[in-house]
Amino acid sequence: MKESWKQSLAIARKELGAYFGSPMALIFVGAFLMATLFAFFWTETFFARNIADVRPLFKWMPVLLIFLVGALTMRQWSEEQRGGTLEVLLTLPVPRASLVWGKFVAVLALVAVALALTFFLPITVSILGDLDWGPVLGGYLAAMLVAAAYAAIGLFVSSRTDNQIVALIVTVVLCGAFYVVGTAGLTGFVGDTLAEILRAIGTGSRFESIERGVIDLRDLLYYLSLTTFFLVLNVISLDSKRWGRGARTASHRRNAVLSAILVAANVLALNVWLFPVHGLRADLTADQKYSLSPATRDLVDNLQEPLLIRGYFSEKTHPLLAPLVPTIRDMMREYEVASGGKINAEIIDPREDEELEAEANQIYGIRPNPFRVSGRYESSVISSYFDILIRYGDQSIVLGFQDLIEVIPGAGGDVEVGLRNLEYDLTRSVKKVVYGFQSLDAVFAGMEEPVKLTAFITSQTLPESLSEVPQLVKKVAQEIGAESDGKFTYEEIDPTDPNSPVTPQSLFDTYGLRPIAVSLFSPDSYYLHLLLQIGKENQILYPSGDMSEADLCTEIESALKRAAPGFLKTVGLWHPSTDPVPNMFGGTSQPIASWQLVQQQLGENYTVETVDLTTGRVPGNVDVLVLIAPQGLDDKARFAIDQYLMRGGAVVVAAGRYILSPVQYGNSLMIETVHDGLDEMLAHYGVNLGDALVMDPQSEPFPVPIQRDVGSISVIDYQQIPFPFFVDVRNDGMADESPIVSNLPAVTLHWASPVEVDETKNQDREVTLLLQSTGGAWLRTDTNVQPDLNTYPQLGFPVEGEQKAYPLAVSLRGTFESYFADKPSPFLEAEDEETATAETTPTPEGAAEEPIPGTVEISPETARLVVIGSSEFLDDAILEISSSLSQDRYLNNLQFLQNAVDWSVEDEDLLSIRSRGTYARPLQPMEESEQTFWEGLNYAVALLAVIGIGVVWNTRQRGKEPMPLVDEEKEGGEQ
Repeated sequence: MKESWKQSLAIARKELGAYFGSPMALIFVGAFLMATLFAFFWTETFFARNIADVRPLFKWMPVLLIFLVGALTMRQWSEEQRGGTLEVLLTLPVPRASLVWGKFVAVLALVAVALALTFFLPITVSILGDLDWGPVLGGYLAAMLVAAAYAAIGLFVSSRTDNQIVALIVTVVLCGAFYVVGTAGLTGFVGDTLAEILRAIGTGSRFESIERGVIDLRDLLYYLSLTTFFLVLNVISLDSKRWGRGARTASHRRNAVLSAILVAANVLALNVWLFPVHGLRADLTADQKYSLSPATRDLVDNLQEPLLIRGYFSEKTHPLLAPLVPTIRDMMREYEVASGGKINAEIIDPREDEELEAEANQIYGIRPNPFRVSGRYESSVISSYFDILIRYGDQSIVLGFQDLIEVIPGAGGDVEVGLRNLEYDLTRSVKKVVYGFQSLDAVFAGMEEPVKLTAFITSQTLPESLSEVPQLVKKVAQEIGAESDGKFTYEEIDPTDPNSPVTPQSLFDTYGLRPIAVSLFSPDSYYLHLLLQIGKENQILYPSGDMSEADLCTEIESALKRAAPGFLKTVGLWHPSTDPVPNMFGGTSQPIASWQLVQQQLGENYTVETVDLTTGRVPGNVDVLVLIAPQGLDDKARFAIDQYLMRGGAVVVAAGRYILSPVQYGNSLMIETVHDGLDEMLAHYGVNLGDALVMDPQSEPFPVPIQRDVGSISVIDYQQIPFPFFVDVRNDGMADESPIVSNLPAVTLHWASPVEVDETKNQDREVTLLLQSTGGAWLRTDTNVQPDLNTYPQLGFPVEGEQKAYPLAVSLRGTFESYFADKPSPFLEAEDEETATAETTPTPEGAAEEPIPGTVEISPETARLVVIGSSEFLDDAILEISSSLSQDRYLNNLQFLQNAVDWSVEDEDLLSIRSRGTYARPLQPMEESEQTFWEGLNYAVALLAVIGIGVVWNTRQRGKEPMPLVDEEKEGGEQ
């Protein structure tokens, strides 16, 4: 064995010497590098894609390797036959397998050199952005495996002819056939079952699996099997050169054919046997995004009831969707295995079962989608299913193809279709149906600590309108306690009773509770507060006179579910009105601002309810309050927000000083200042919003109308230029330790204001600076946002004042003091106004006074606050423009908000899964000159590397000592 290996290496060195002994090897490698770089920078438009990955490098690799390997293998055996040296090789005491292996190693070594010379491309990408090296390593491994298979095919073909050109053509055709057989252009014309078989045969489709960063044992064995089979054929082909064509060698020829058939049968059997095996793979990606996360495994492992995941996929579907079905099926099977049998995962074609198709249509609203398919001679429309149903108990969710896929525009108008983030989409849906199905019994079953509801009530001083509330509270508490299996207790205490275990002062010191005034001028006050204690967590509830028994029960159950793990949370969303506004012509126009994408994003994981703050109260079922562009608020609305935070709630505020003007006139871009927002209240909490706009040279591009004069005519052009008002925050401006931003590649804040934290007021709180600008940022107070490229050609605006990093978003957790602690209640002020007008208006007999809610002055330590210094980074209009310029980059903004909400409700499981998804990893902002520099540098490095290899090889060859010749006369004399 050792001797055979030495012989193979000797042959490999001989072949490499023959390659580099002429310019042939350098020409082949150089042409391969130039074609690779051209495809990377021009065909796939790397800089226009603006994504930090090397997919453009490996996308063309299986095709380019066909020609490179074909050129390298065409002379291996053909030249030996043509030059008459093959017979000499076959008579040497060297096994035919060693001859074949030596030439195979020589070809692979040269391919490895060519691939190594492309490694400067990933290095360049890593310098320009946040590159995930897992897919890079997987791509190079896949390239070597494909090259090995192609080399084995090329050597076999070369052994069958003495014409190098014929060998090259046949090799290209045969390797091309193995590549084309698994492509969408061919599989799209056959059914799903046959298409899957063709994809299993295709070298290109197998390549994509490894190139994405997943090393599957089935793919490795496929390439090794293909390589082994053609190497064996090569050995048999060489051995047959020694045989005659007579009857005496017929048995040898028959045995050779049988051997080839036997090898092919074993290779085929091995691949068929391993085809249904899943899980034997390694995920090389940085975030393990192709493997189930611990959060998903915990979720499916703790299911109490059977769960169904059913895929509805038609046998005949769109060619771009068909390759995604095997990936979905594999992921569904992983869920099934991880659940220990609690999940039933199945894939069906509804058209093959009329009963199931009727159920899908009538019960779940699943219907086929029309897809336009372009053929060679005509285009047609195919109606096919591409949906997933998740059902748990009486809860169900359907994911359509629009929920599952992402479409990435490519060069030349082509598009790439891939799965968005399959695990996240499936897990969030499973979580939503599971938690939506939970009952109150499950709340107590999941609680490890007892629950106590304490009612602080002074029955003697209660207003008449509240006189029945104590009995209502007691009744509801008893009903809940009956379902709690002894985990829920109820106690009623009068703090003013001399024998009470608590006093009004202790209530204020511990919970910030004060008695509620009966009316503005009445000296009487009362207590009507509910304290829900779950372990160390406390929640304050305020029953009102207009609450029914169902309302009060919902209020208490919502508080219980907020504290219990495993329940669907509710997001209370407030944003400015989208009603029509007056325009310059005296009519009305629809505002350009809307927030549908925000509602859609949050609605994927939570129940989203639009809240009305004018009532002075946030609904009790709201788990986190999200405020977008707060403006036009009165004290009642501020009171509602303040008291929600004081009760231990979580508030996320997108509160920049400036917003896009609701109505735009002409081609000018206009913004306006926010009025009646939350500035003073946030300042009371220790967060100060600056009055200026943050401008940063690291910014997202924006199509801005530029006016230029052509003769006597003014022309408006739209140019995509870096817009300093759109601050592009990258990893170096994010808090690595915060789960809100730690896994985000970038966030863009539009027309942002600086967010300063008062260290004195926040010394006892946990404060995290989430986002900040670069050190080159500055402030601008002028609201003219129209760039002047004539005066300031680089950025369109002057650089003013101090340049430094400005904070743009912060999170706070801890105890807060109420903004209304030392102020009269807004309800008292409203009552004062009503009293003044009521002096001339008779009061109806029997009308009861509306009780005034009390003020909680101190929040518990569980209160959370997130303040973002931009009101426009979530606007649909802005996000739509961003998506048109940078594909999926706008999703980072939505994910930032989603992460903030997840952190606020302490639900970080989905946050970790979402961060593993296919979010955009953008390149750092660059001028066109910088892009040209990096492209030219890669071409130069490749050229110098090829020249360097040639110089080094020639230098080594010249340095070798010539073989000494024996002097015949001297030898004869010695004899």
